[in-house]
Amino acid sequence: MNKGTLYLVPTPIGNLKDITKRSKEVFNLVDYVACEDTRNTSKLLNLLGIKKFTYSCHEHIENKASEKIIADLLEGKNVAYCSDAGLPCISDPGTLLVKHAIENNISVVPLPGSNAALTALIASGLDTSNFYFYGFLDSKISKKEAELEGLLNISSTIIFYESPHRILETLESLLKILGNRKVCVARELTKIHEEFLRFELKDYLTYKDRFIGEMVIIVEGNKEKEDKLTDEEINKKVDELIAQGLSLKDSITAVSIFYKINKNYIKKLKMKN
Repeated sequence: MNKGTLYLVPTPIGNLKDITKRSKEVFNLVDYVACEDTRNTSKLLNLLGIKKFTYSCHEHIENKASEKIIADLLEGKNVAYCSDAGLPCISDPGTLLVKHAIENNISVVPLPGSNAALTALIASGLDTSNFYFYGFLDSKISKKEAELEGLLNISSTIIFYESPHRILETLESLLKILGNRKVCVARELTKIHEEFLRFELKDYLTYKDRFIGEMVIIVEGNKEKEDKLTDEEINKKVDELIAQGLSLKDSITAVSIFYKINKNYIKKLKMKN
């Protein structure tokens, strides 16, 4: 018996017109549609005039739900998988399902289409030659700022997702940890009230009343990093100062000030050694 095919289908992030002709063809072709939320996907399919059974496979049950989907694919059924908006597997469920499909030598066919991160990036006005997609930061401020410490020296443009009820605290943490950088907050992408807010992080409170809806945050990379030391070189500089008689604390402080590198970042490097 021939195995079926798992199709990864993008869905619109706001504007229904962004559904592709190929996505509609695949929805019609497959035996059923596995999805993040059956309610949202059923609404989309109804709007497209497509009648298909939908099967829930969200992040909390993905491991178990994928067992049934894989079993069906092994029996020769074709299945489409989609998240609520955008590309599956990008800050959305689907990764485990794809992993299990590959482990079972099942063909995985991705369809190109809507993606909030790239849509925001190309209109941000920031460098697009190199970028680092992070997705959602932790909801707890302490963990969020610890994550940002690890991103401090990335010279590429950084892309985050954020919800409206956490946007202000996230922008505050970005300013605190990354320093004042250029930023673009893209909100309500592809919808009627789509807006790109471009400013420096120090001015984020100026826009506090306009942070409504789901948002993508595009942050300028650390341009100073291009002329800074590698992690190995940072450790070497600290060790050289210690060898000269300075304490670990004073050595870290000196390297931090002289090379303009975050002190906590250097501390973490030394803890790894």
